[in-house]
Order: sequence, then structure tokens, then C-alpha cells
Amino acid sequence: MAVPHIKQMQKDKVKHNEALRLLKCICEEVGKLDTFKDLSEYYGESFILAVQNDTPEAVEAIVECFPRAIWTLKDNYRISQLAITNRCEKVYNFLVNQVDDKHLHRTTSDDKNNNLLHLAGKLAPIHKLNMVSGAALQMQRELQWFEEVKKFMIPTDVEETNDEKETPIMVFRKEHTKLRKRVKNSYTITTALIITIAFAAAITVPGGNNQDSGKAIYATKPSFIIFAVSDAISLFTSTTSLLLFLSILTARYREEDFLYRLPKRLIFGLVMLFLSVTTMIIAFSATLYLLFEDCILRDITIPIAC
Repeated sequence: MAVPHIKQMQKDKVKHNEALRLLKCICEEVGKLDTFKDLSEYYGESFILAVQNDTPEAVEAIVECFPRAIWTLKDNYRISQLAITNRCEKVYNFLVNQVDDKHLHRTTSDDKNNNLLHLAGKLAPIHKLNMVSGAALQMQRELQWFEEVKKFMIPTDVEETNDEKETPIMVFRKEHTKLRKRVKNSYTITTALIITIAFAAAITVPGGNNQDSGKAIYATKPSFIIFAVSDAISLFTSTTSLLLFLSILTARYREEDFLYRLPKRLIFGLVMLFLSVTTMIIAFSATLYLLFEDCILRDITIPIAC
């Protein structure tokens, strides 16, 4: 029996191929019409829709039948501008790698003299931004997109100014101001949470201490050793996580920081937090079993711990 997810993927792939074949047939039939007539009214909206949905196969199929489609306009924006503004990565790769007139596309500007890098500096549409969770990773993705478009640009255009006398990097900083503030605010809350976890990890020794020797009453039991080890690991990992998030809070939040440093600290801090919470649960389970080990409720503690 096939795995349901794989079977569904197979069905989606078949539908995609059938739709592509149908599109090619329609393009061929439309191409048989009067060649002196402007056929953009037949393929224009479909072509723009294919660009906005980031479907390079459909874009390529239409361009093969109608080469002029590559210059289709949508609100005075060419497809290169639409692809960059809407973060259509696949269509962008098609333009960079398979279109002959790349130079004409890379030098296009809008009515405010914004070149392609200015458009890349603008904030992504919300549905594209939410494809990545977390403000820091969203900033990283935005900066990666900006750097990728910069490679496509002519070097002299990288510092070009628009009508508002702004360079592309100035547009990027202005458009992403709120997103950078979200990074800082989100980790303020997270840091407060980790401080709570760090203090909560110092659980009182279960069973108390022997009044004569001062040692823990259950010190020789395996469940107590599990408690002590997991409690120590929880405290150490939560402290490490706290320091990592504090380092994010005190960062300078420069653009280059979002490419490598902050995402790495974020991921490592979350790993430490996960380990801290996991070992804390183990410590709680060991304490629960230790307290009820000689009780009639002992058998209930095991499924509760699990």
C-alpha cells in the first residue's frame, strides 16, 4: 500500500504535467491565429498570473510560442520587476539563466527611478514573508534575496539613487525597520521566559535531607540520580540559552549580522532551550516516581511521567 502523502504528491505531479500539456496546446492553437494581430489579449493575463504564482514552466511555455510575452506589462512593471517585488524565485532564476535579453531586464526602472535592487530592498508581501517563521529568519531571507539580486545588477547601479535620493540599501533599511524591531522585542520576551526556566530548574531536593548527616534521604536510589543529573543539565542548558538570547539582544543589528550570526545564535539557543525543557520534564518525572515509589499510586506515576 502506497504512503498517502507520496500518493498525493504523485497525483499533484500528474495534474501539473497535464495542465502544462494543455497550456502548450492552447498556445499552439492561439499561435495559429492572424500573426499580424496583437495576441497579448489572449496570453497577457495568463502570463502575469504565471509570473505572480512563480510557475516558470508556464512562463517558459508561453514565451516559446509568443516571444514578445517577455515584455508584458502589469501596472507598468515588467516581469523582472514583478518577480523581484513578489519574491518569485523560480521565475527570477528563469530570467537570469534562460532569457537572452538579460541586460535589458537588469537595467529597467519604474516611474520613480527605482531599479531592480531598489525593488528588492522593499519589504516582501506578507504571504511570502510568513513562509519563514521568526523575525530573525525572515530578516535573513530578505537579506539573502537582496544580496542575490545585487549579483544580477550592473555594479554601477548598486549605488544608484531614485527620485527620493535613496540608494537600494537605504530603501532596504527603511522598509525593514519594523521587522528589525520585532526581532528585538521577540527575544526580550523569550529571555524573560528562559530566566524563569533557569530558576525553576533548581528544584528542591525531593524527600528532604537527613538531619544527622545532611545528605539527601533518597541519595542512593536510581531515580534520585536521574533527577540530579537531569536537573543539572536543565540548569546548565537553560543558562546557556539565556546567554545566547542576551547576546542577540545586545547585537548591533547590522544587515550582515542577520545573514549568519543572529540565525546561528537563534538556532543554537532554541536547541539549548529544547534540551532544558526536556531534561526538566525528566527531572519532574523522576521526582514524581521517587515520592510515590512506596505508595499504592506507584503504578500510576509511570504513565503520568510518560
